[in-house]
Amino acid sequence: MELSRRSALSVIPAATLWAVSQALRAEADPRPGQAAVPRSGNSSGSPNPSSPSDEVRAALLRNTVAIFAGTAASNARPEAAAKLASLRTTAHARLAAMDGAGRDELFKGLPLGTSDPNLSTSYQYLYEIALATCLPGATASGGTEIRRQVVDGLVRLHDDWFGDQAKGYYGNWFHWEIGIPAHVTKTLVLLGDEVAAYRPELTATYVASMDAYLRNGKDGDVDLDSRFHTGANLADITTNRILQGALLGDDARITKALADQLTVFATIDPYEPRHGVTDGFYADGSFVQHASVAYTGSYGKGLLTRIVQTLKILDGTGYIPDDSLAGVVQGWITDGFAPLIFEGWMMEIVKGRAVSRTGTGYADVTAVVEAVVDLSAHTSGSDAEALEGYVKFLRQTSKASLDTTSFVSPVSIVRHADILASPTPAKDLGPAASHSAFNAMDRTVHRRPGYAFALARSSDRISKYEYMSGENLMPWFQGDGAHHLYLSGADQRQAFGIDYLTAVEPHRLAGVTAPVETRRTVPELYGTLWYDNPGRGFTSSSESQNTYVYFPRGTHRYSGGVRLGAYGVAGLVQSDDAAYAAREAGTLPEDLVAYRAAGATRSWFMFDDEILVLSAGVTGLSGRAVTTTVDSRIAAPSAPVVITGGLRDGAPWQRAGSSPPAWLRYADEEQKTAVGYVFLSGPPVVVALDTVTRSRRLVRLANPDTAVTKQVFTLSYEQAAGERPASMAHALVPNASAQQLASYAHGPLSVLSNTVRLQAAQHSRLGITAVNTFTPGTHRAGHLSIDGPASVMLRRTRGGTYSLAVSDPTTTRRSLSVTLHGRPLRHVSADPGVRVRPVPGGTRLDVTTHHSYGRSFTATLRERP
Repeated sequence: MELSRRSALSVIPAATLWAVSQALRAEADPRPGQAAVPRSGNSSGSPNPSSPSDEVRAALLRNTVAIFAGTAASNARPEAAAKLASLRTTAHARLAAMDGAGRDELFKGLPLGTSDPNLSTSYQYLYEIALATCLPGATASGGTEIRRQVVDGLVRLHDDWFGDQAKGYYGNWFHWEIGIPAHVTKTLVLLGDEVAAYRPELTATYVASMDAYLRNGKDGDVDLDSRFHTGANLADITTNRILQGALLGDDARITKALADQLTVFATIDPYEPRHGVTDGFYADGSFVQHASVAYTGSYGKGLLTRIVQTLKILDGTGYIPDDSLAGVVQGWITDGFAPLIFEGWMMEIVKGRAVSRTGTGYADVTAVVEAVVDLSAHTSGSDAEALEGYVKFLRQTSKASLDTTSFVSPVSIVRHADILASPTPAKDLGPAASHSAFNAMDRTVHRRPGYAFALARSSDRISKYEYMSGENLMPWFQGDGAHHLYLSGADQRQAFGIDYLTAVEPHRLAGVTAPVETRRTVPELYGTLWYDNPGRGFTSSSESQNTYVYFPRGTHRYSGGVRLGAYGVAGLVQSDDAAYAAREAGTLPEDLVAYRAAGATRSWFMFDDEILVLSAGVTGLSGRAVTTTVDSRIAAPSAPVVITGGLRDGAPWQRAGSSPPAWLRYADEEQKTAVGYVFLSGPPVVVALDTVTRSRRLVRLANPDTAVTKQVFTLSYEQAAGERPASMAHALVPNASAQQLASYAHGPLSVLSNTVRLQAAQHSRLGITAVNTFTPGTHRAGHLSIDGPASVMLRRTRGGTYSLAVSDPTTTRRSLSVTLHGRPLRHVSADPGVRVRPVPGGTRLDVTTHHSYGRSFTATLRERP
């Protein structure tokens, strides 16, 4: 995708910020006799301190309290009342649980000593009580007595269950290095005066213990070379350490933590990763966490929240270098988040294992909205107007009301209300018709007024799925071409989310080609939440566990695509995952179970009204049957779902008939949605509409055992075991009428080739030829000749202008060439790295794709007069 002006700002300052982070790190460890000083400059207009001072640290702590407890001004506003009431109600419930605690408990129902989640939750409850006692401008829930009760709780937890290093650090590392320190640190900030008067040694004692538990770090501090200290995790840890430095009066700790945090602002260069880190935002807007998981909608959301909070915490202190940090974050929102949010719903393809949780896509967007609201206060002019307009746009287009009591800050709630009441026009951050090629995380989003198409791929760079901690128990095919087709005006809770994942069988997710076989989940296979074999390097958080169990990558390089304006192509060579490949190579323990994938070469050509899908070489392998799912959709059990269709001779399709349809139409009158399907070639499709009932616990152990009953519509190609590899071509037509679907018998779609070497199609009305080539050698499609594996789009418009876009979906080629046959064309413009020259019989483009990581290169040509 092309970089916007704001995207450019998100890349350019990153190098500068990296240098600033090095300077801050040097200041955190000054030469003898020199004091560390915060950076000068800030965006708030407050005077910059010339040296560290109690006043600056006090301002940092006041900012932090204001974030979580609000201010007298914010809390006096009626919009904040529900949030404040919720905080007080929660605190009262926690106090009651404290009063009812039994032996080895601080809170009733949370036994301590062996459960790290219970210990972390106990600290959370103490924080929630402390927060309610510190709400300015309103009657707090309790006073000195309750605050000291919280402090006593901190003391007891430390003395009995946290402070003993020999007994601690069991279970999930996250609780010890991030979760517990976050609750403790915020509680100490809120109760700073009380702690100083009542237990003055407690803060230093806790910080020493928290440093000791930073075992994936180095010498009790962050280690930027640690795979645990990256992306959202790094932002969480460093925010904790900034606040701890302010509490201790330790300016070196503050500046070192800020220096470490600034590294997350740098755009990831996959060819020269700093500290080997590939977690973070990429130039095309992708966000990756856990080295290979597409994660904008979960970890990326967490990073966004934490970074914006840092801007608020440091506002007016002089520690923020300048307003370029806000510019970087605005770039993330514009190019990384906004394309993935459709009518207020966060798309599932970027949520990793969080896709199996019961929260909705609408609730996911709440955190993004709060971050946008807060960020707008750190911008001005057109930037602030764009952010405020986006807040109003999300409010207007979402099918679920935004629950601002879910906001972290009462201040944010009030600012949100002010934005909604402002004259700023509601406006999306991108055009209604757009194509986003997130090739750095193997994701594609194609948007038009009326729908959004989201596609998940995988490769030897990006994981096929993520399973962990009993979440996303049946994930096997989520990166094998699975798609979500969101229709405008629908309540997406009725079409996708947890109920879709629960009701639809894993091998029949929309868009996937999968073998028909019985698979077992990790807990079913091993009786634990992971594969446990320490002697072979498999522990709960080992690299081997990540590579082969939690989030295995694919084993083929071909996964990518090209973008030409608002149109796009994606391609995928389906492959086995890393675990199966390693098993076949004999390098894994014999009792570690791995499953083989089906075989297929696939392309998606994304136009205005249609998404054309080609599949070739489709086979179950290993003597297995295979299914290729055109689409799967769910509806309420009583919804008036109607399926109609037509034959190639124009006669109506009958579900009980033997003639295969030329087209079908699925309509849910209750949701006022419809999807059309046009079949261009391939075996007959199988149509199923069944009512199923399944428990949400099937996909996540921690989900409630809630039964979900849905109508499940499935449209698929079925191949029996042992059948020869097949090919098929069909188009998805969102919001189509029966008349429109019948018209496809006369165009405008045509398939030029559908093999494992070359897949190509034309759209006559748009003047587009789109091609994926998968193998070495020269490939010919229409007027194009293409050298080796590539993705190419060509569009001829009125006046004899040709627009051409090229990419390398393997990310490994140094260059590629494309020849447009016919009369030589005149070079109008081209991206850097594109050379245009006439050759006998046409015009040739030589494109330098070295280190381009799948991005698109474009050129414009024109017929000579």
